Amino acid sequence: MATRTDRYLAELSSPDSLLVAAGRDGRPGTPLNMPPVLASNFVLGTERAYSRGDGTPTWEALEDIIGRLEGGRALAFASGMAGVAAIFDQLHAGSRVVLPDGCYQGVTGLAESGRQRGLWSVTRLAVDDTDGWTAAAADADLLWLESPSNPMLVVADLSAICSARRKPSALLAVDNTFATSLNQRPLDLGADLSFQSATKFIGGHSDLLAGLVAVRDNDLLAALRKSRELNGATPGALESFLAVRGARTMALRLERAQASAMILAERLSSHSNVACTRFPGLSTHPTHSIARRQLKGFGSIISFDIRGDAAAADEVCSRVRLIQHATSLGAVESTIERRASNPGQEHLPASLLRLSVGIENVEDLWADLDAALKTPGQG
Repeated sequence: MATRTDRYLAELSSPDSLLVAAGRDGRPGTPLNMPPVLASNFVLGTERAYSRGDGTPTWEALEDIIGRLEGGRALAFASGMAGVAAIFDQLHAGSRVVLPDGCYQGVTGLAESGRQRGLWSVTRLAVDDTDGWTAAAADADLLWLESPSNPMLVVADLSAICSARRKPSALLAVDNTFATSLNQRPLDLGADLSFQSATKFIGGHSDLLAGLVAVRDNDLLAALRKSRELNGATPGALESFLAVRGARTMALRLERAQASAMILAERLSSHSNVACTRFPGLSTHPTHSIARRQLKGFGSIISFDIRGDAAAADEVCSRVRLIQHATSLGAVESTIERRASNPGQEHLPASLLRLSVGIENVEDLWADLDAALKTPGQG
């Protein structure tokens, strides 16, 4: 009886089908879905002896799915930040790191910690400063791009930046969490590494921590694997199993969520109590033209500033009922939070709210949001 082969999976034209078909054993008598393999060690006699260095079938199922989806090979980590740390672990002393001026606070914190210890220098650039990024590529050791950015949703011109001449051994990494590999494949654009927090859209149910890094260079893959092993940044079996299960429905969830996000962004942009709406799909967004050219979809994250101060924004978060007042994003439930209330994010507009649109009915979401935005006394 024939089983699915690597060639067959490579020939699948739709990532929707790949998400369902990849990461399976496929041999007769094996489980249809890879179960959580709860093992630290294995009977000796094959290449797999100890899970920290050799992995488990459960991790490998997740890595197979996302690696194929990204057009490379993937490694799973215990969290998104564990994956980020493994990338920074490739730097030598005295390296120059270039980060976006609006960057996830965990990455900023890691970079700053290394700078304070004299491991590297850090330069910050605006996400949409394409000329600055292409110039920095000439002598930077790590270019870390986040596109769309968090939470301003600025889209970098990855085609131009990734094609710029880089110094030998330099690395260009793209945080692909907001776009997902369904909307953007950084490796195809010339990036060395594509990173995703699997906690978000891949897992999709707010019940796990994991990270994934995809590459095409085999030496870089081996170096990242060694960093994972030595630093103990290995994912749990249950988390990997849940991430695989979440990945199976990611295409459906993202399709629904980003369609709803477009509707909500359009309505928010004309709401009387909203001062500014940011969403790459809006023609008014500063990097809308790049987003149209580069992204297959505009994602499901919206950020908007309400008319009022931080207290007024906090009130909106306290009044929503269907939408959950919680951090993180990319899950089946919609979440909202005031980002400037988080340590390291105080520079953001005080009344900025980040909304992660889930898979609820869009009219129910709008009714909830509209009611929360109305000040007391309004009809």
